Amino acid sequence: MGFSVHWSRLAALLCLLCMGGGVWCDCTVASVQIEGGDYKLTKKLEPGSLLIYNCSKGFYPYPALTRLCQPNGTWKPAPKRFQPQRCRIVECPDPNVLENGDVSPPQERYFVDNETSYECYSGYTLRGSSTRVCLPNGKWSGSTPICSHDTGDNCADPGIPPGASRTGNIFGIDDTVEYSCNNNLFLVGSRERVCQENGQWTGREPACYYKHTYDTSLEVSKEFGSTIKNTLTTIQPVNDTQEGRTIRIPKNGTLNMFIAVDISESIEEKDIQDAKNAVKQLISKISSFSVNPNYEIIFFSSVVVEVVNILDFFDGKQENILNKLDGFEKGDASGTNLNIVFETFLEQMGLIKRRVGEEAFKEHRHAIIVFTDGAYNMGGSPASTVKQIKNMVYMNPTSEEEKQPRGEYLDIYVFAIGAEIDDGELQPLTAGTGGKHYFRLEDIENLQETFDAIIDEEEVKGLCGLHVEYDTTERDAKQKMYPWMAFVVIQNEDPRKCIGSLVSREFILTAAHCLKFGDLPEHVRIEIDDGQGRVKKVKTFMRHPKYNVTAKVDKKVKEFYDYDVALIQLEKPVQISTSVRPICIPCTVETRNALQLVPDSTCKQQEQLLLKDHLERLTFLTRTENIVDEKDVHAKLGTNRAGCIKHALQAPGIDTDVITDVVTDNFLCTGGRTPFRDHIACTGDSGGAVFKNYEHRTIQVAVVSWGTKTLCRTGGVVESDDTSRDFHINLFRVVPFLKSILGNNDQDDYAPLTFLES
Repeated sequence: MGFSVHWSRLAALLCLLCMGGGVWCDCTVASVQIEGGDYKLTKKLEPGSLLIYNCSKGFYPYPALTRLCQPNGTWKPAPKRFQPQRCRIVECPDPNVLENGDVSPPQERYFVDNETSYECYSGYTLRGSSTRVCLPNGKWSGSTPICSHDTGDNCADPGIPPGASRTGNIFGIDDTVEYSCNNNLFLVGSRERVCQENGQWTGREPACYYKHTYDTSLEVSKEFGSTIKNTLTTIQPVNDTQEGRTIRIPKNGTLNMFIAVDISESIEEKDIQDAKNAVKQLISKISSFSVNPNYEIIFFSSVVVEVVNILDFFDGKQENILNKLDGFEKGDASGTNLNIVFETFLEQMGLIKRRVGEEAFKEHRHAIIVFTDGAYNMGGSPASTVKQIKNMVYMNPTSEEEKQPRGEYLDIYVFAIGAEIDDGELQPLTAGTGGKHYFRLEDIENLQETFDAIIDEEEVKGLCGLHVEYDTTERDAKQKMYPWMAFVVIQNEDPRKCIGSLVSREFILTAAHCLKFGDLPEHVRIEIDDGQGRVKKVKTFMRHPKYNVTAKVDKKVKEFYDYDVALIQLEKPVQISTSVRPICIPCTVETRNALQLVPDSTCKQQEQLLLKDHLERLTFLTRTENIVDEKDVHAKLGTNRAGCIKHALQAPGIDTDVITDVVTDNFLCTGGRTPFRDHIACTGDSGGAVFKNYEHRTIQVAVVSWGTKTLCRTGGVVESDDTSRDFHINLFRVVPFLKSILGNNDQDDYAPLTFLES
């Protein structure tokens, strides 16, 4: 130990001597080790490198969260000999601020997993949580407990959050309460709140954070909002202590969305990639709801790199946003100029205003989302630029009353990321009416999922083809990726399993051969978990009237699968949610909207859009230990079709040379190894949807029917051999059957789909 300290001091002395000649020195690892944790370096031990400490869940680095390697080879802050770096158990703010009640157990300090209970004095009623637990992120579970009684005041007692102090105990109209945090805590939320005539407090409930406190992705998903035109909604909480907002997606609308991602040296490469993925997810999610915002997307350090220019949207020449994001590379980045971000956005907003005119600009909503650590070291404070943005949107108000009606036209959200966050500089940059706009994130790894959860889909959750586009660790992850997926189980003398697809709340689409003659509705069950029980009873089922498996026996075709489709009607409609919702099927108005086609478009145009290539890549599902997995295939169309379907003559039970006696025009053909190696269907894959994801919506184009070889019987991702082929019923060829049932307006049993006239 003595040698390392001596050497460290000698190295520092040599660096100081060298500095006169312009030589920078590397730092050393002496005295920066952490007990119970580890650390990572952004630039090894070179000057400018950030050392970031890491502890396991429920612990945080103490006394420093990070250290910066300086040009003279020393760390800032310098390690302290008598205060070694270690992982300390997370502490929660003191809950003993409850008025008119008791907190038990009374303790000087509260740590992770400590539980507290709250009881009010006689004559007072408890609102909020009666018990709370200190969580690993430094917050208390539940909501702030408040002991109150009817005083005749206009507003309810707003309470005191843990670790805080409040001045003001009168809650009449225009009365004010002010909050501050005790000890080494800092305030997040509204420092001052005013009682309004409607009985609500302005702003949002404050909270006191330690430097190690952060927001979880679940909290962010509940509180983060955006300004899509006429869609911001105030959510009244059950406990009446907090306000929250959510994105309510309309079926049409316009929004100017400005997104900035910090790529300075203090932000790690992984954080940038996670931010890119999160931005892509947010864009994909919004676009899947037929909302068309105008985007400005920039990455910044000391300078701004524009990835997407919002003016291109007004000129009608915008390119694929997701491709542009994928193509962005960080490159060299040094310094952080947050002001230039807001100056760029201000300039673009000014150009939009001139482009559309002042009156039209009044109706524009603007959402600014910034991902940063906030440690800017050049460009000055962005506060004055943010003020100019507010004045532009609020139309230069001279008072708070004039600003208020325009408050919903601007939201500025700041996602503060990393170990060291400059909260004092970042919090004042936010804007928006109600709801939380400032978030502290330990990392943004799970923000992709978070953006998916912020959408309030009450207006559009029944739209076909919506789905989560990425796998998660959640138990129902696969169901959210394929929310239309259903398992068909037949329990008769010949038990069998198939796959089906939910095409409306009441109907499952599958293969006719899954339902043999002699099967009754009571023999069939559907497995799809809508929160009201996984197993669904069947009311009835209908095979295509032209399906006849023995129709070509006289032509030496043992089993003939033309028109191999069936619809199963459930006894009760499923409950639509993010985990259960229908797939889009051809020639419906719902699919027309999903494909963003014009109102007078035709069924043929849908087919030309979805099956336009002679090698059309499609997907279907197979059962695996992972519930289901995808199989990738290519439908051989046009000039490629003949070479694919000829292999049907080699299938068992077929003894004819006439291919049309085996494969009609109603089939799509997949399989083989050229020009691509396709996957092959297994026995249990029958009836499953053959689908295509188009503009973030899932469109079913066929049903898995039969194959030439049995290469697998129980599911799994298996590749074709050279001559194995699968045949799938093309749904565009059986639209009359689908329409006769799903589009039947002459019944009151279920809500029909709307099919196109042509």
